[in-house]
Amino acid sequence: MGSLHQPFDACSIVAGITCGDLHIQDIIKDCLERCHSVQQHLNPFTAIYDDEAIETAEASALRLKNGAAIRPLEGVPVAIKEFTPIKGKPTTRGSAALKDMIAADQPVLVQRLLDAGAIIVARTTTPEFAHSSFTRSPLYGHTKNPFDASRTCGGSSGGSAVAVSTGCVPLAEGTDMGGSVRIPAALSGCVGFKPSLGRIPMDILSTVFDTISHFGPLARTIEDIKLFMNVASGPDDRDILSQIAPQDLDQPDFDPKMLKLAVSPDLGFFEINADVAHAFDQTLVSLDNAGVKMVPVDLGWGQEIVDAWYDYWCVYLAAAAEDLLDNHRQDMDPEFLALVDRGLSMSAVAFRRLDEVRTKQWRQFSSAMTGFDALLCPTMALPAPPLNASENDFTSVNANGRLVGLDMTCMFNSIGQCPALSVPSGLSKDGLPVATQIIGRRFDDATVLNIGQLLQKIHGWNHISPPNMSLYASSLKTT
Repeated sequence: MGSLHQPFDACSIVAGITCGDLHIQDIIKDCLERCHSVQQHLNPFTAIYDDEAIETAEASALRLKNGAAIRPLEGVPVAIKEFTPIKGKPTTRGSAALKDMIAADQPVLVQRLLDAGAIIVARTTTPEFAHSSFTRSPLYGHTKNPFDASRTCGGSSGGSAVAVSTGCVPLAEGTDMGGSVRIPAALSGCVGFKPSLGRIPMDILSTVFDTISHFGPLARTIEDIKLFMNVASGPDDRDILSQIAPQDLDQPDFDPKMLKLAVSPDLGFFEINADVAHAFDQTLVSLDNAGVKMVPVDLGWGQEIVDAWYDYWCVYLAAAAEDLLDNHRQDMDPEFLALVDRGLSMSAVAFRRLDEVRTKQWRQFSSAMTGFDALLCPTMALPAPPLNASENDFTSVNANGRLVGLDMTCMFNSIGQCPALSVPSGLSKDGLPVATQIIGRRFDDATVLNIGQLLQKIHGWNHISPPNMSLYASSLKTT
């Protein structure tokens, strides 16, 4: 018997259960111990479901004992973002206005995870209505970065990123409307994937015609991302935009030497932190050594595409929260309210014209991507900011006309049919994670994930574990 110093990935859990080396009850017990330990230090959870998770683990083990087939996620602990409903559970979306809300239903995604044998062990923190790149809310306070507790973990799926990065769960669900999966993944040192629009049915909004919103997984390995996606993908009439026949993610003939990648270190208008730039350059060197062809491109983009997404986002938030303002404004996050009020002030014509900016953006992108398989750029313009920083700290333009921004993600929600993956690319001089973003052509999720898998093979990512992982060390044994 040997002690396991690192947490399991989802694929290893399924393999271990299949061959009898791992037992579902032990996996879940170990997971719950980690969750409680990490919660004391970093606050990534709004609820931890000890009794229910253990009960489900016992039922799953009994099911296997009685001869049932092992399901794709059998015994795998997962965490679900507080934004996403779980039937019969509070779903506050981080807002005091919804503190008494109990979900009457749950999305296709959650049901698919459960049907595949996953065990929900916890709910993860999010800012109010998932509005921010900083995970803090009036209900649940701050969620801290596992690499430096004085820094933000990113948002809005910040609790999910911390749960994965610290080994509490191998898989966590997030939502991504402007980078809310990729931002915390990048700042917290794990992998985050925004699939192409409609690959996972999005059925938790008040409209099924939204084109920036996605469910997406956070994990420590690309193999686990693929496992999640294979379970979660596929059409459902609850989302009219769900893809009828999504692309197969398994592409055995993938050859890195046949790739041709477009490269943009700054998307043409961002000011990039020196540590981020260095790590990105090293990623390019690694790919070049693997035989990948890469060419710098000029997308022709400027800050107007960020501004257009921002205005769209404000209208989205205003529509979501308007009915709550009369009774709950005093309990809401002031930064969230500023976005809502901006959205409420926008005319219908001005909102419609945002699509013209998005159309121009798409045409520039599709033209620049002619002959390329994917685009590479940093995920974030800088490492994790201080915990008490504000979104408003990252909106200025410097003397060189460069946007001193934070995320480089939201523009790829405006062309949401293009999948986007964030993978670790190193550490800053201060020991904070930095990341590379891989953006694919329309609906080509497979190529994006294969490039991520290539980078995983090259870099390993083991050196990007939080420095205090010993606080959450596994007590689980294998037989």
